[in-house]
Amino acid sequence: MAVRQLEDGLINRIAAGEVIERPASVVKELVENALDAGARRIEIVTAAGGKTLIRVVDDGSGMDEDDLVLAVERHCTSKLDADGLDSIATLGFRGEALPSIGAVARLAIATRRADSDHGLELIVEGGEKREPRPVPLNGGTRVEVRDLFFSTPARLKFLKTDRAEANAVTEVVRRLALAVPDVAFVLTGSDRTPSEWPARAGDEGRARRIADVLGREFVENAIPIAAEREGVHLTGFAGLPAYTRAAATHQYLFVNGRPVRDRVLMGALRAAYSDVMARDRHPAAVLFITLDPREVDVNVHPAKADVRFRDPGLVRGLLIGAIREAIARANDRATTSGAAATLAAFRAQGFGGAAGSAGQGGFGRFGGPRPAPSDWRASAFRPLDGEPAGTEAATGLAEEGAPYAAGDGVQAAFGDLARPSADARAGLAADAPAHESFPLGAARAQLHGTYIVAQTREGIVLVDQHAAHERLVYERLKAQRTERGIARQILLVPEIVDLPAEDVDRLVARADDLESLGLVVEAFGPGAVAVRETPAVLGQTDAAALVRDLVDEIAEWDRATGLEERLNRIASTMACHGSVRAGRRMRPEEMDALLREMEATPNSGTCNHGRPTFIALSLADIERLFGRR
Repeated sequence: MAVRQLEDGLINRIAAGEVIERPASVVKELVENALDAGARRIEIVTAAGGKTLIRVVDDGSGMDEDDLVLAVERHCTSKLDADGLDSIATLGFRGEALPSIGAVARLAIATRRADSDHGLELIVEGGEKREPRPVPLNGGTRVEVRDLFFSTPARLKFLKTDRAEANAVTEVVRRLALAVPDVAFVLTGSDRTPSEWPARAGDEGRARRIADVLGREFVENAIPIAAEREGVHLTGFAGLPAYTRAAATHQYLFVNGRPVRDRVLMGALRAAYSDVMARDRHPAAVLFITLDPREVDVNVHPAKADVRFRDPGLVRGLLIGAIREAIARANDRATTSGAAATLAAFRAQGFGGAAGSAGQGGFGRFGGPRPAPSDWRASAFRPLDGEPAGTEAATGLAEEGAPYAAGDGVQAAFGDLARPSADARAGLAADAPAHESFPLGAARAQLHGTYIVAQTREGIVLVDQHAAHERLVYERLKAQRTERGIARQILLVPEIVDLPAEDVDRLVARADDLESLGLVVEAFGPGAVAVRETPAVLGQTDAAALVRDLVDEIAEWDRATGLEERLNRIASTMACHGSVRAGRRMRPEEMDALLREMEATPNSGTCNHGRPTFIALSLADIERLFGRR
């Protein structure tokens, strides 16, 4: 077959396949053009998810007749010259969008410059261009796209439902609205609920726009990010570790004001949370990277969604370091979503309802008599007069000074907490108000041997003692490994653990990694290992159970994992075995010591698996439960 030159119409339809994938692609290109034209207000209207109608109206600079005619020709643009490809500062620059749209849809462009006495309209249908004609127009530009892909009907089969396409359009507009908070956006149409984001100016404009677009919940559960390194600036907000999502759809990343879905940045964001978030969860973040345009190439993808940094390691390191530092500073912040879920659960079970709803002989969904009027005087740490033995175990409220079961193996792991003298114990009650000034407050009770109830000046805090202590032990292990090596304790009698031969091989192959974390294991015949030393911070741990869990962990990450992540995962599994267990009764001074160590330990807001270690309920939340607010 002979080589021949393709017709312009066919070339444009081929190019449209790269640039225009769906209605959302059209909206993105048109809104970017409006922003490059200096628009301060942009209105977007769609119908049938953008399949039958897309209209974008802006108050930008507009075009004269010569520019209008050239705008629908391929590779015609006002945003780029021969020397500008290495320092692109505009959102668009290729000059492909309008001719590509005109090749596959019915395109009408009306525009007027401020110094013109009338507007001009140009129509392109399926690549066929008409002559411009005068039209009335106040100013700016109006672009109307109808019957998308009418000239390439096969493309219509690949579009999703009207609702799905409308949602994709909304997501594109949301990302662009986040990028330019000082521009007003209005999104309406017969296929959607109207949305409007007013222009937000000033230093607080970006935070207010983020709240407008993503909701107050994100802002309340996010920490501000601000960092700079070698001319690269990073700002924005990153969600608390406990504020997670099932997918990465709540990650908004911008480079020099351009929304991107860059793998380097998304990987760095994931890595920043790797130590504080469950592996099947994703962080939420809105992050803005600003750097010299010559240090980033945006001309690597037809839709300009990917970028290439001249020094990706610098950008990655800045993002990871800034987020980790911010998370460490936000130790004592609990997510508001935890409190909201708690309140919702109470209300769903009949608490916090109308006055008198619990007055018919029971409490909400719980039957049984009301307590006697004098019952409220009973202390949570003292059995009621005449209370039968065993009631304390049923209520789960630990009695101060109660004895511990013999052989409690995690006592050493919990730290060198000497039992206070009688004088010190007598002064605990007097010191309690002072403890309330701490972020996590003063311990008041232990619930079901699992949860610590602490009182703060603003309300109460509920702490999962196992999850919290697990994080503390994990951070101790990491700190010791970095600073001076992990202290080890030699077992008087080595622990022999029977394992399948392949598991023995895995452990022996990783013996050096394990030894760096304080665990010394050796092969002991074809189907067993001998544990000779364990990390001192774990105390009297069950070495056999620890080794079996480590085997499962190693089998999972043996496929492909970096050394640092391998060591952290091993340390995480060790910490789980060395932490105080649910069901273990704790003295008040131990509970307070745990709270104080949480306040001083980075990342203590989540356990090693990404679950929250505590939730906070404000006094206002509690008052709402009782109908006082």
